[in-house]
Amino acid sequence: MTPLKAAAVVAGVLAVAFVVPVAVVQGTGHVRVRHDPGEIEKTDAVIVLGAGLRADGTPSTYLRRRVEGGAELYRAGIAPTVILSGDAHDNADGTRYDEPGSMRAWLLDNDLGVPDDAIVLDREGFNTTATCRRAHDLFDVRTAVVVTQDYHLRRTLYSCVEAGLDAVGVGVSAESVRPAQWAWWHVRELPASWKAAVRSLARRRPADLSDPHRCVRRSGHSGDL
Repeated sequence: MTPLKAAAVVAGVLAVAFVVPVAVVQGTGHVRVRHDPGEIEKTDAVIVLGAGLRADGTPSTYLRRRVEGGAELYRAGIAPTVILSGDAHDNADGTRYDEPGSMRAWLLDNDLGVPDDAIVLDREGFNTTATCRRAHDLFDVRTAVVVTQDYHLRRTLYSCVEAGLDAVGVGVSAESVRPAQWAWWHVRELPASWKAAVRSLARRRPADLSDPHRCVRRSGHSGDL
């Protein structure tokens, strides 16, 4: 075999090793995408994933869309509980970064129809996998509808299924005034999907899932992490 042919074979193998896991992740999620609340059966919880905060601590545009989408599902009677999952930590300057807390404030301050006692805050949803695992392992959720941007939805649903959730999802708009950012978020889903598949095969689970403070059961009880 000539060096050129050998290089072509190696390139082909590498391409397959990348494309197949990505296709599995995207395909698994795709069949669980829903486009209308009327297509969704009642579930244990609506799960809204974090998407960053503005400098003033309010939700980013993407996050506002997610929160509003979750509120719409709650008002439609899809679930008795809304889990707001995201990052929370103390900044170096002493200020607090709190995605779930900001989401809660946005829901309540804008009177989006979700009562405070139906809201659960997961302040350790540091990534998609952690959010799904914690919903299943800590909050005892078994069925859920997740809300995130449409480009991110299929990978999210794959992660939730791998975590043991019977989940479907609703995608909200990813329209952006910054085309470069829009393109980047779509492109990054390819390596992120590959990573999700590899993580699943390796059976890696997020650390620090032993927090004893559980905040939701299927009875609808809510609290705060």
